[in-house]
Amino acid sequence: MNATLLLRGGVDAAGARLDVRVDAATGAIVHAEADVTPSPADTVVACFDMVLLPAPAEPHAHLDKALSAAAAPNPAGDLVGAIAAWHAYRPTLDEAEILGRARAAAHELVVHGTTAIRTHVDVGPGIGLRGLHALVALREELAEQQLAQLQIVALISPPLTGPEGAENRELLAAALDAGADVAGGCPHLDPDPVGATAAALDAAELAGTPIDLHSDETLDPRALAVRDLARMVVERGFVAGAVASHCVSLGVQTPEVQALVARELADAGVAVVALPQTNLYLQAREVAAAPPRGLTAVRALLDAGVTVAAGADNVRDPFNCVGRSDPLETAALMVMAAHLTPEEAWARVSTDARAAMGLPAVALVPGAPAEILAVHGASLADAIARGSEHRFVIHAGRCVARTEVRTVLEPSSTVPALTS
Repeated sequence: MNATLLLRGGVDAAGARLDVRVDAATGAIVHAEADVTPSPADTVVACFDMVLLPAPAEPHAHLDKALSAAAAPNPAGDLVGAIAAWHAYRPTLDEAEILGRARAAAHELVVHGTTAIRTHVDVGPGIGLRGLHALVALREELAEQQLAQLQIVALISPPLTGPEGAENRELLAAALDAGADVAGGCPHLDPDPVGATAAALDAAELAGTPIDLHSDETLDPRALAVRDLARMVVERGFVAGAVASHCVSLGVQTPEVQALVARELADAGVAVVALPQTNLYLQAREVAAAPPRGLTAVRALLDAGVTVAAGADNVRDPFNCVGRSDPLETAALMVMAAHLTPEEAWARVSTDARAAMGLPAVALVPGAPAEILAVHGASLADAIARGSEHRFVIHAGRCVARTEVRTVLEPSSTVPALTS
């Protein structure tokens, strides 16, 4: 008899009773219904007062930068200051230091329920491939320990164009050859955004990888390099997978322009990743009255049928000194700042996050991969509102993280005495 894991006593997103049985050998869901009868083969996990959800994925992390805020401070708090602080700091880093911080940040993501992670890693002057080598080691470590699936985006420094970009073009190719899964870059920071987009696509096509670009991370309405990506994906017949992350400037366009660009992205099959934590932190600091929210045009993109994911982005580094590795916080911000429903917000950090990463969908149905988050709450909306740390995380059919929290002491409990 196969060993099975039974998540018993929980509810689904709507608050209806739900038990889920998982085959530990195959890593697939066997039963997902109310009141599953325990069997001798079951290891029972009590999930009373918990919501069972398809496990989230993180579509846009920077594990190489994570947890570095104290070492690389950014007093200005804006994007220009963050880039300057990080570029001054990164030449001092070695692989062991990067790996240690990246491992800690990845474990935070897992503990909070994330079972698949896409991280960007800096490649360029002052850092070379050191960050990439550290992240490749972490990818192997997480896979060996069966904690999470990790994808690595080679985030090449600008410029990519002209004679000045020759070294970076070589570094991007070398990074893809050395183990990066996805080609990345920041075309809107290049002197030639159109050429930079083309160069990044050239590298992705040559290596046979997807592409994931930092796109238009600015409130300047003149910046719409994401349209070049959509156009080139169609013209080249690029089918490996294309993602545009940030797309902040799209949020300050007129509704007509938003709808037009959204249709172009939908027709090209380009997914968009919104990053509320970091973009709310970085953007509009110079705007004293009625500052824009620093998010992309989420509703227009959804209305056009674009795959819209949401991620945590930077975590306690120069780009966001208070970021958290928590999909529930990301979802809450998508409710509050992007005006999505809780159900729409959870789809951004689960279904669409996995789609943007090129991963199979997960759901709480028989035969689906057992990627599950159990979190304290009476429904999805309640769980997002609470943001409780009380969580069980199932990846590939195994419970890989378990955090239990007592919020109120029982009357019989003894409070430990404080000592000086």
